[in-house]
Amino acid sequence: MTPTNLSSDAPSTQPGSQSFSQRQYIFDSFRRWGYLKAQLDPLGQYLAPETVAELDFTGPDAEEAAGYYCSTVGAECMHIPSAERRQWLAERLETNPLAVDEAAQQRILELLTRADIFEQTIQSRYLGTKRFSLEGVTALIPFLDELFNRAAEFGAQKSVMGMSHRGRLSVMVNTFGKSAADIFSKFEDVDPRSILGGGDVKYHVGATGTFLARNGETVSLHLVSNPSHLEAVDPVAMGRAKAKQARYGADGVSRVLPVIIHGDAAFAGQGIWAETMNLASIEGYSVGGSIQIVVNNLIGFTAEPEESNSTRFATDLAKRLDVPIFHVNAEDAEAVVRIAALAAEYRHTFHSDVVVDLIGYRRHGHSEVDDPTITQPLRYARIKNHPPLYEIYAKKIGVDIAARVKELQAEFGDAQKQAQTMQKMPTLAKMPEYWSAYKGGPFKAEYEAETGISREEIGALTAGLTKYPSDFHIHPKIAKLLEQRAEMGQGKRPFDYGMAEALAFGSLVKGGTPVRLSGQDSQRGTFNQRHSVLIDIENEQGFVPLNHLAEDQAPYEAYNSMLSEAGVMGFEYGYSRDYPETLVLWEAQFGDFANGAQIVIDQFLSAAEDKWGLLSGLTLLLPHGYEGQGPEHSSARIERYLQLTAHDNIQVCQPSTAAQYFHLLRRQALRKWRKPLVVFTPKSMLRHPDAISPIEAFSVQYFQNVLPETEIKDAKRLLVCTGKIGHELRVERAKRKDGTTGIVFLEQLYPFPEAELIAAIEAHPNAHEIVWVQEEPQNMGAHSYVMPRLRRLARNRQVLSVKRSEAASPATGSGKAHEMEQKTLIELALSSGLQDKVAK
Repeated sequence: MTPTNLSSDAPSTQPGSQSFSQRQYIFDSFRRWGYLKAQLDPLGQYLAPETVAELDFTGPDAEEAAGYYCSTVGAECMHIPSAERRQWLAERLETNPLAVDEAAQQRILELLTRADIFEQTIQSRYLGTKRFSLEGVTALIPFLDELFNRAAEFGAQKSVMGMSHRGRLSVMVNTFGKSAADIFSKFEDVDPRSILGGGDVKYHVGATGTFLARNGETVSLHLVSNPSHLEAVDPVAMGRAKAKQARYGADGVSRVLPVIIHGDAAFAGQGIWAETMNLASIEGYSVGGSIQIVVNNLIGFTAEPEESNSTRFATDLAKRLDVPIFHVNAEDAEAVVRIAALAAEYRHTFHSDVVVDLIGYRRHGHSEVDDPTITQPLRYARIKNHPPLYEIYAKKIGVDIAARVKELQAEFGDAQKQAQTMQKMPTLAKMPEYWSAYKGGPFKAEYEAETGISREEIGALTAGLTKYPSDFHIHPKIAKLLEQRAEMGQGKRPFDYGMAEALAFGSLVKGGTPVRLSGQDSQRGTFNQRHSVLIDIENEQGFVPLNHLAEDQAPYEAYNSMLSEAGVMGFEYGYSRDYPETLVLWEAQFGDFANGAQIVIDQFLSAAEDKWGLLSGLTLLLPHGYEGQGPEHSSARIERYLQLTAHDNIQVCQPSTAAQYFHLLRRQALRKWRKPLVVFTPKSMLRHPDAISPIEAFSVQYFQNVLPETEIKDAKRLLVCTGKIGHELRVERAKRKDGTTGIVFLEQLYPFPEAELIAAIEAHPNAHEIVWVQEEPQNMGAHSYVMPRLRRLARNRQVLSVKRSEAASPATGSGKAHEMEQKTLIELALSSGLQDKVAK
């Protein structure tokens, strides 16, 4: 049957007008509101069909439309502004589905049966052990089967999947092809001595597999490791998909299919997925559409739907985007498969996200340790007597499944016995080939890379960095800035941070290392310091000098991100996971804005290697420094990152000069040791005369973890500090003509540069007093981290500290109060007899 034409804005006219068709009016109404009357809840408890006045029609047209839109599929498509897309969907939804042939039915039945018997085996053999069973929504398995079959037909060769806990083990076995024995062995646990302090629980770890499609093609599957912060994996998976697509080039979006599987309560309640989906069509982040699947149990832990979300469906927030949403009764297995095919085709056709809401139930508690009859006694009394889906489907198609059930019970039983005898060792992640050149683990000297470049190379790079087309209408202030940078490159004036960074990026891309930078206002720079993208003042067209340095250079990408921390940082972390050759940087507008991405920092950046054996070279640029700008614009929370450090897991640095920043960026890109890097970057010091560097400093071969005192030969006191406060101390020291107080800059805080710091201290054998100086309050900054280490290295010298008093807030909101505090702090630091003053 040919579908009724879709109106441009249904219903567009009223009955009685010349252009009006009663049939069209009826169909438009069902297209818009039919999903509210769909038969979606297998248990008929929460999502009973609503009475919708707009659908109060009788007759054959209404019956036909209801068959399409009020069955076990509820389609929400009319919020999509594109008439072409709405018409495309209507044509497919309003075509009676072809009868599923016997072979397809057998395939569906086999997948449903395997999924349920696998879960039942775990339940019987490992009673009381958490596994987050898929029972109640086992239709996910045939859904994924059809999705990947169709994706293979459309040219997909890889899929990156993010998935929460529920059903994860079943997907590993029934979709990824992992052996059941391997999964069962995780329930037997490992030799505790082999994994003390590391590893993760079985339903957090990732997996790889190969899906063999019915057309003979294969799809490489990758399930991203995911912590208990369920939706935190969403941007990570998208970033990984973006990197894999970039490796394919122009047709990458067709080759790599991103899939995210959510729980209903998490989808409704956790905002990071909304941040991630909002990246769908933003330049630099688009992955050509993803398949978003909600495994909907209509319950969250013990919370009823009305306690988890404020609307009828957990997916309603997705309507803020112009993407189709399909609600499917998960006990209509053939409808589930049909929607899987439709989702794959829509994504391929329009490069758009699709949301699929698989509505079922949860047979057991949130985890199998819980007793759900305590909180939902009526619902679980109904579930207790409700047959599993494979039995329902077998009865529907007239197949006796008993013999196959016994075979599978024996197969999984044998697998469980095999698991008991398997070697109890943790499985280490197998890294893709492009990771072969990079190393994790403890730092070794052979991992170091030379970072200096010659004066001639600086001149050549500067010429490209300061050049723009002759017909480009440049802003007068930027023209002046480029003139100054040209003088820096010629050695006529010292380098500031902005030019040092441009030189680092330019030297990397010219040498073949891609650079990807994102953040809020990162193209220009929050502090008007970067200007890596020039804007024509007459037509606002952009020009990127960094992409015009050499014909065969690597790309430089800089994106002004949406106003998100967690979503964007997670995306960049994911990108760094699958493009280790690239220097990937995320920049906070102000350092403590990274607090909004604390889950990504805690669960991925700092712990992924320890938990999952996964490496990343993501660099965080966090502006930090006390300049009287108030609590939220002062501290990047150095203390938090230092608290996360162990086993050489991350690098924490605060370069105090422009040249040091240059060497640090190049070191991160060029050496083969791949660890996340946290850089506390300056604000007021970006152009400060005390932080600028002469051209000769860029030819030094390495980043210096410690900058020793060089002006004073035999200091009697040593001040140890990091960042801006060190320059302020040097300025005040010069005013006082103090020839006895040395100042040592600790440029790398972690891994702690013990040998270099000892050398800097021992260069002043008569220094009787070592003072740690910081701007931050005592309970913040590096104080609690550095002081025990200084005491250990002091070798009978007195160790003191100068800092602000401990506080609940990072900084004062008063500019005048800040000046008074800073003046007092510097006065104390430079005063001899400090111990007596502190005592008083």
